[in-house]
Amino acid sequence: MIVDDHPTMLWGLSKLISGETTRMKVIGTARNAEEANAHMQDAVPDVVLLDLDLDGESGLNLLPALLANPATRVLILTGERQQTVLDQAVQQGARGILRKDASAEQVLKAIEKVHQGEIWLDRSTLGRVFTEFMEPTTAQKPDPEAVKQASLTGRERKIIAMIVEGQGASNKVLAAKLFISEHTLRNHLTSIYNKLDVGNRLELYVYAVKHQMGHL
Repeated sequence: MIVDDHPTMLWGLSKLISGETTRMKVIGTARNAEEANAHMQDAVPDVVLLDLDLDGESGLNLLPALLANPATRVLILTGERQQTVLDQAVQQGARGILRKDASAEQVLKAIEKVHQGEIWLDRSTLGRVFTEFMEPTTAQKPDPEAVKQASLTGRERKIIAMIVEGQGASNKVLAAKLFISEHTLRNHLTSIYNKLDVGNRLELYVYAVKHQMGHL
């Protein structure tokens, strides 16, 4: 099953995988969490290709439902560059990470390897995750602010960076720069406020400056 909010990406991946009829097939596609959960009610995919940024919603929130059936393995296919987010995906059960600029051959090979029970991670990610698992249980707990920030999507972090850069820029100006409506921007801001536990744009600005979130 493929979970991605970009129709072109869904179409392209479906065509790619459907061309491997002797090895694999697509049993469903989803553009958001609701559609993905609906598909999981009807079928149990061996592998789920999951994007981490589902139109403002973090794909991390979907992992528990996707992994509820032990027969399903999750392979992350994302443009996400924030390493803490990728590490968190692996720590929550994802079996591999693929960048969206991966070649068609790499995508097919990663699907096959993850289906066979192998891990598809670069060495640096694998090293960090193993280090995390091997640390004593008395080790210092993760920084709660880092956990909050890791829940942000790429689009949400971009909005925060633009707010810091633009300082007092209005929602209308910010929305225009992002090529989205003010209504959509307000929805993103509400999500950001909830995740970072701030009440408004001023508090968000102060928080972002304090935690050096003014850049992508």
